[in-house]
Amino acid sequence: MSGEAIRLERDAAGIAWVVFDDPSAKVNIFTAGTVALLDRILDELIGNKPAGVIFISGKPNAFIAGADIHEIAKIRDAAYATELSRSGHRLFAKIENLGVPTVAAIDGACLGGGCEMALACRSRVATDNPKTEIGLPETQLGIIPGWGGTQRLPALIGLRAALEIIVPGKTLDAKRALKVGLVDAVVPVLALRAAAVKALGIERRRVRSSWWPDFIIQTISQRRSLAQTHGQYPAPLKAIEVAGRGYDAEARAVGEMVATPVSQNLIRVYLLREKYSKLQIERAARREPRPPIRKVGVLGAGVMGAGIAQWCSACGLMVRLRDIQPEFVAAGMQRIAAIYREGVQRQRLTELTAQQGLARVHPTTDFSGFQDCELVIEAVVEKLEVKRAALAELPARGIIASNTSAIPIGDLASVTGRPEQFIGIHFFNPVHQMPLVEIVRGEQTADETVAVAVEFAKQLKKIPVVVKSAPGFVVNRILLPYLNEAGKLLGEGIDLAYIDNAMVLFGWPMGPLRLIDEVGIDVAFAVARELAEAFHGRMPVAPILEQLHNAGLKGRKGGRGFYAYAGKKEQPEPQFKGRAMDANAIQDRLMGVMVAEAKEVLRAGIVASEDDIDVAMIFGTGFPPFRGGLVKWARDTGVW
Repeated sequence: MSGEAIRLERDAAGIAWVVFDDPSAKVNIFTAGTVALLDRILDELIGNKPAGVIFISGKPNAFIAGADIHEIAKIRDAAYATELSRSGHRLFAKIENLGVPTVAAIDGACLGGGCEMALACRSRVATDNPKTEIGLPETQLGIIPGWGGTQRLPALIGLRAALEIIVPGKTLDAKRALKVGLVDAVVPVLALRAAAVKALGIERRRVRSSWWPDFIIQTISQRRSLAQTHGQYPAPLKAIEVAGRGYDAEARAVGEMVATPVSQNLIRVYLLREKYSKLQIERAARREPRPPIRKVGVLGAGVMGAGIAQWCSACGLMVRLRDIQPEFVAAGMQRIAAIYREGVQRQRLTELTAQQGLARVHPTTDFSGFQDCELVIEAVVEKLEVKRAALAELPARGIIASNTSAIPIGDLASVTGRPEQFIGIHFFNPVHQMPLVEIVRGEQTADETVAVAVEFAKQLKKIPVVVKSAPGFVVNRILLPYLNEAGKLLGEGIDLAYIDNAMVLFGWPMGPLRLIDEVGIDVAFAVARELAEAFHGRMPVAPILEQLHNAGLKGRKGGRGFYAYAGKKEQPEPQFKGRAMDANAIQDRLMGVMVAEAKEVLRAGIVASEDDIDVAMIFGTGFPPFRGGLVKWARDTGVW
């Protein structure tokens, strides 16, 4: 079986090692060919039983990342999907019924079908590698685990704990997987093979029982899911329904889910993310790719500057953070430390990792240390004259970028004397959570500068979309008319709660008026005014936004805006109570202006494709992924 995706090895102790190591791919996945090959190997093991079987990967940092999403994307027939699920059940039943001890030796990603195969084994051993993650993310694609996951996981760790993983499509690191009973041991990478052999002697674990009756657990899970998704994502509810109810119920549910538009849209979004995460920009002939950036300078220690500095340091880069006053720098460092603390509290980082990341940020009030920065990112206040003054002082020799959210790149590049090495790299707030980065190309920006900026975004694990410089670029250019229109409705006497709730029902994570509060009324007003001036009144600032800005209200960060804030809770301000309006009518009006502006962006050549718009709006604004993207939704509903 040399050269194939799976090989079978037998050692002197009579142990069979089933090694997943596809020579044609960076990670192991279940394709139709891989499944057929595993089936043949299992038949061989059934005919010539070893002392034990260990399933392991030949690739570092990667066990099995699940099924081939490209193959799933082609499925349109529910009956076919159901049969595929049943064939997976038959395959993994062979592992479960081998009659000899079986162990999954997990290092790296063990997701979807990979996790379901591991669940069919008698024991599971995982490494403490930070890249080890175990889980069932299928609901994030609009489907459910279809190769026994909804049955074997509840049988292993109990229904309540299983649903907490299956319903949101959660993945666990090795430590948390051990805590819930998903794995039996966690060991260093170098000890994995020895630990797997030892685990062959482990008796099958008994299910972790709960004093909660199953029907109560399912009812609570259903109510929680409905509250979070408003029923717009059917897969979590279907997973709750079939969990522990038998393999036939799971198979039929898989068929139902794969055939839904929601699943097709979510799979489309997954594939778009994969495509843009690997984006390549053509370089000039004979020019070799540059090595990864190692040192970054950041001008401005405010919310955005601190956020950019923190994320760069978290990704292993050295950072020089500069602001004009010591107290500004100190405040920025406090913001960075707070983000790291939150990461530790949420168990996304260890204390040591957080300390190391914070130590990579070096604060300053001058330009010392900037001369050898390969990239400098300007992130001062969103005012043209302030940005130009900051850039004019810069002594750096590398690429210069601005985090401007709306100002044309040409208006900033001229003061640097090197417009070919100037580019926009627009992050979104909060930087450590928002995946999108707009790479904004000015008229004189060199291809090589664009290529370096794209690679830098990928280095930071961001999703880059390349856009031409124009006021508002793509995200703010399309989003501001939507926010402005919400302000106009409010000015016409429509109740704030009706406006925001209508758009939450559409699928947005929050309503437009609350979004303005989250962004900051001062920031939203600055961008809105910039666009109003650029488009000569075609995009006027909503009067209510100007009124709140003039009153000094800033939204959540100031405690008041469209809402009044007390801790993490918000309450609509009393003056914004008004009359009711049909949710569909609100949605039609707000989405209508957004679609109209998207057409203008495409017509003006700000982006190269409709996919650019869909990726930008999903990952930059939270446009509901289950609708497939702004343009995809508009085409599906006939409003494009």
